[in-house]
Formats: sequence, structure tokens, C-alpha cells
Amino acid sequence: MEKQAEAGGRARGGTGAGLGGRRALVAAVAGCAVLGGAVALWPWERAAPRPVAPAAAPGAQALTAVTSGVPAALPDLAMLIDEREARLRTHPKDALTWAVLGTAYVEQGRRTADATNYPRADKALRTSMTVRPKGNTAALDGMAALANARRDFRAARTWGEAALKLEPKRWTTYPPLIDAYTGLGDYKATKRTLDRLLKLRSGAAVRARAAGVYRDRGRREDAAAALTDAAAGAGLPAEQAAYLERAGQLAWERGDLEEALRRFQAAVRLDPDQRAAQAGQGRTLAALGRTTEALNSYRVALDKQPCPQYALELGELYESLGLGQAARVEYDLLRTRVTDETAGGVDDDLVLGVFEADHGDPQAAVRRLRVEWQRQPGIPVADALGWALHRAGDDKEALKFAAAATDQAHGGGVRSALYAYHRGMIEQESGLAGPARRHLQEAMRINPYFSPLAVPLAKQALAALGEPPDEPVPTVAPVSTDDEDNKAGQKTRRVTPPRFRSARYG
Repeated sequence: MEKQAEAGGRARGGTGAGLGGRRALVAAVAGCAVLGGAVALWPWERAAPRPVAPAAAPGAQALTAVTSGVPAALPDLAMLIDEREARLRTHPKDALTWAVLGTAYVEQGRRTADATNYPRADKALRTSMTVRPKGNTAALDGMAALANARRDFRAARTWGEAALKLEPKRWTTYPPLIDAYTGLGDYKATKRTLDRLLKLRSGAAVRARAAGVYRDRGRREDAAAALTDAAAGAGLPAEQAAYLERAGQLAWERGDLEEALRRFQAAVRLDPDQRAAQAGQGRTLAALGRTTEALNSYRVALDKQPCPQYALELGELYESLGLGQAARVEYDLLRTRVTDETAGGVDDDLVLGVFEADHGDPQAAVRRLRVEWQRQPGIPVADALGWALHRAGDDKEALKFAAAATDQAHGGGVRSALYAYHRGMIEQESGLAGPARRHLQEAMRINPYFSPLAVPLAKQALAALGEPPDEPVPTVAPVSTDDEDNKAGQKTRRVTPPRFRSARYG
């Protein structure tokens, strides 16, 4: 059945083609027209018409997507879930169907931010493993995807490595492992796993996964190129839309607003359920000064995918506009959504810690994020904990985590304006004027629109720091006339400018 679904997916593969595909289609049509005119001269030699392969049914398309680890359209996912549930009513011992159903629940939960899907996914996947306790790689892959969706990266690593041990050449096992290693801050394992994946498989899904690793290592141009290729090679509109959304996010991170907006809008045109792209439009439109459109985009995204991160962004946009009451409504929604997701097994300590540091109780944020750091010490957690410590008044320890988040030697290769801003503000408070000025300027160079609340503060801090002080050029002192100095061999003494204390170790 899976092979039939894959064949159906390939038959429909042209729906997501880009400009190159359209040009090829035009050329092919023109060529067929010329050939048709020539063949008309010899009707007896005309070949019998080839049957046209029917487009795959939506459920089959979703099956192909889910089993290949690529994004699927929400209506197709719903149909696939209905089909798998119906089959299991008559075939309750079908382990593969249970695994597909569980993985589809994971994808539906991820796309809708409805965490009630995750306990259903857990039940279906564990049932699959009960029915087939040995060699059930599909269920192990699904458990790894579920753990990643819940931000439980340790569990995702355990499930993924178990699946990899069973089938080392099964390429769909590698992407969840890459996500797990990234969440745990194990960037050597991330690179090693990507290298193995690239040897096993090429294609849109693999290029998109590689783009995420490139981005985290600071290779933004490589990441953008990989995502462009992935979008062009995507087999279904929902898959292409997902890759365009990620390309838009990359453009946003480097401050290219027009490019970001084009990518986000293209993603929404292809897949109206692409809520991450709608939130991206809100972020970009706000930076462009198109506030009403920005608010509408955020509301649309939150209406269908009430993600706590979107509520935080919209609340901060309201706050930057002086609309405190509207901001508090979004912050209350964030707390409600975190409660709902926690009930579904999701670890939201990171987003809640970020929120508490700036808009709630910084001490509570520190306690929450310390636990998160012990569990899964990724770069986003290092940055959030450093900022929470700063807000709580402990700048000495804060600087250590801020440095870890931005120091390429320790994995912090991602070029993030927010991370650079956090480090610069902590350094300013610590009396490190030079490093503070350098990192705040870096934040504004990377993306001068990175936050409606933080950008004005960064500008104020830079104004307070002023220009670097003029320091005299190092000179060579004249030969000393002191007899004792000459006897000791001190013929010259160089005057060197003072050095700042290294920010890496606080």
C-alpha cells in the first residue's frame, strides 16, 4: 500500500514546481505541438494514446508525506487519519497502520498547535509497538517525531538512535535525530548525522534539513540556497509552502524585509493553512510600518494555530504601540496555551521563561530555565537563561551564558540579532563598554528590526555608550639615559593600549 501511495505522490509531483518547471512545461507543450503536426501527415503511423495516470487521492498524498517525513496539507491529513482509523476498526493488529496513524497525529498537532493530538499519537504508536514489538522502525521514528514536537529532545534521541540501530540505511530516521541533537546542543552529533544523511539521500526534504544545520552554524548563504532548491523540488504544495516559510524566516533574520514578505506571502498562497508564514507576515509588516496589516496577520495565525510564541510576539507588538491592555490579553493567552500544551506533554519552559524574564517574574524565569538547561542545553536555552539572569540582577553569571550563545567555538554560530543584543546589554551593565558597543552594533547590522521593544533600547544603549574613545597610537619610547636601565638591557619600552577583560568567561 505504501508503494502505491508513493507512486501516486510522484504522479502528482508537478503541483509544486517552480519557475524552471513551468518553463519546461511550456517547452514540452510547444514540442508536442510541432510533433503533432508532423505525425498528422502519417495517420497510420500514429501511436496509440498513453493513459493519463490519475492524481493521487488526498489521503494517499498525505500518506506519502507522512511516511517520508515531509509537511502535509491539513485537509489531506484529516482524510488520512479518518482512513487509518476506519481500517483499524477491522484490522486492529495492523502495526504499520497504527504507526502511520500516530505519526499523522503528530503532524496534525504540530500544524495546528493542538496538543490534544499528542496523547492520541502516543497511544497509537505504543499500540503499534505492542502489536509488533520487534523491528518496528516506523513506530520508533514516530516516537522520535512525537518527542521532538513535545520538545523532549532526550527522549527523541533515545527513540531515534533505537530506530537507527535497527535500520542504519533508513533515511527518514535521520531528520528527527538531527532535531534531537540540535535541541540538546550536541552540534558535533548534528553535523555527523547530517553527513550520513547526505550520503544516503538527496531531495527536497534532505536539502531543507541541511539548511537548518547550515543556519545554526552561521552559514546563512548556504542555508538560503538549500531552501531555494528544496522549495523548487518539493512534490506537494504544502511541502513547498513549508520550505518557503523557512526561507522567509532566514530573510527576516538578516533584515531583508521585502524578500521575507515575498516568501511568506508565496507560502500562504500555496497553503492557506501555513500559519507560521502568516505570523511571519505579521512580524515583517510590523517592521515595514504597516501596523494594521501586521496585527491582522498575527490574529489570523493565532486563530488557527494558537502558538504561545505568536501570542508573545503579538503582545510585544501591542506593547510597543502603547496598547498595554491589548498586550496583557495576549500574555494571558500565552499562559493559557502553555497550560494546555503542558497537559498534552509539551515542554514549554523555554517560551515561558523568555516571557517571564521580560514581562513577569525574572527570578521564576531563572529557576525554570536552569532546569531546562540541565535537561537540554541548546543555544536558545543558553541565551534565554543568560538574559533571565541579567534581568534578575546576576550579570556575572549571565555573561557566561550569553557568551555561550554567541561564541562560535562553543556551538553558538547562529547569527542572531537578539542574541547579540542580549550579550551587548549584559556587557554594558557589567562595565564592558567596548564589547557592549561591538555586540549592540552587530545586532543592528544583522537585523535592525529584530524586536519592536528591544530595538529602541539597543539604540538608546548605543547612544549612551557613544563613540569609542580616541587612544594614542602606540609609540616607541626613546632610549633610556638611566645607567641602571641600560645595564639591565631595557633599551626600549613600548606603550600599549589597555585590553578589555575577555567576555567569554565572564
